[in-house]
Amino acid sequence: MAEQKKEQDVNQLRKVRREKLKELQDTGNNPYLITKYEASAHCAEIKENYDEFEGKEVKIAGRLMQKRVMGKASFCNVLDQSGNLQSYVARDDLGEEAYKAFKRMDIGDIVGITGTVFTTKMGEISIHATKVELLSKSLQILPEKFHGLQDRDLRYRQRYVDLIMNPEVRDTFTKRSQIISSIRRYLDAQGFLEVETPMLVENAGGAAARPFETYFNALSEERKLRISLELYLKRLIVGGFEKVYEIGRVFRNEGVDTRHNPEFTLMELYQAYTDYHGMMDLTENMYRHVAQEVLGTTTITYNGVEMDLGKPFERITMIDAVKKYAGVDFNEIKTTEEAKAIAKEKHVEFEERHSKGDILALFFEEFAEEHLIQPTFVMDHPIEISPLTKKKPENPELVERFEFFMNGWEMANAYSELNDPIDQRERFQAQEEQLAQGDEEANTTDEDFLNALEIGMPPTGGIGYGIDRMCMLFTDSQAIRDVLLFPTMKSIDK
Repeated sequence: MAEQKKEQDVNQLRKVRREKLKELQDTGNNPYLITKYEASAHCAEIKENYDEFEGKEVKIAGRLMQKRVMGKASFCNVLDQSGNLQSYVARDDLGEEAYKAFKRMDIGDIVGITGTVFTTKMGEISIHATKVELLSKSLQILPEKFHGLQDRDLRYRQRYVDLIMNPEVRDTFTKRSQIISSIRRYLDAQGFLEVETPMLVENAGGAAARPFETYFNALSEERKLRISLELYLKRLIVGGFEKVYEIGRVFRNEGVDTRHNPEFTLMELYQAYTDYHGMMDLTENMYRHVAQEVLGTTTITYNGVEMDLGKPFERITMIDAVKKYAGVDFNEIKTTEEAKAIAKEKHVEFEERHSKGDILALFFEEFAEEHLIQPTFVMDHPIEISPLTKKKPENPELVERFEFFMNGWEMANAYSELNDPIDQRERFQAQEEQLAQGDEEANTTDEDFLNALEIGMPPTGGIGYGIDRMCMLFTDSQAIRDVLLFPTMKSIDK
């Protein structure tokens, strides 16, 4: 009954707001016809530079968040992108009709206020208003200000309300923008060229993931949404660019959890004439640069755990990590049969098609990943799980690849890129066989990419970064949805 009564009250308030709007329109004061308002300052700017603004006239614009009417004088609070600011509004300053119009304004309305900057007797920086203008009418009811918007599902679905009611959410997305800008500045200063590559592709290769599929009516052909940026960026290295990067959305037809969203932001970069060691150095330097520039420190805290980006990052091979955390030395395991036997003994689940290298990777996931809290490069992966990577000359069962871990999460994945077209074709064929055996995430052969490799690609280092996870760590956000303005949500039944 209480919920029903609350809904009735809200519906009545909505009705009153629509009646107010009609009254404004009938009297020639339709706020929706206003096209422009030039504010002279933002709220935070006035607060932070009070000595400069004191006694001067300013114009601010934003959303009316609080209003206390006290007869002939009132206080209100206006929220803009930078923060909020109080305003003192008196009938004697506005005039009787304008003050009456102000009193009929609602919480949530967009207003413009002209006035003089001063400090109240309580010490609060405010604007002494001489004019209040209604710039847009809010017909909905904002959540009650002391409780905000608490329902997490509703917060993700109505991010616009979440941003209004929760200042820490605005701060998170402001910081996300700063992180991406900082990355760009760092790479641009290193001589990298930012490029764009197709999202709608014939062959969604470059990663182990299921693609989203669609149909291109104009060409009567199947198309896929990209799962990676890799194969097109490598084509550009073939074409003569020596340092390229792209920050863009990729799409993977997989589950949703605290660290996964079907569409997410990936950054990949490729540099000619270097290898995976060069990518480690670049990653270490870039992470430090971004943390220092955005957070003002190279020590970040996530869930109360400190991670130090200022120290040299640990470098460990996958085999050594498994030996350290699982007590199993894969250097001593010579055959797939031996690997499967030890997997059964250690209760590590595997599929019949899995080989020794696959099982090494499963051991790493099962026993090692969760311990990699501080920045760590895990190097030298098995060839079976790395179809686009150069073999290690001294051990062709392994490849020159690393994954970068923090907080037990994979943050980046890098290779000394495979540039042998014959070897690459054989790897694609092996992937095709896995696909035929039921591995829906296996790559398919990309003939045009093979042609590019036959033209000739220089020795190259490449890396892909999960930008969303980086933003999670740098903003102490608990779920990937907290750093995506509009995360993927299940449709509401209508």
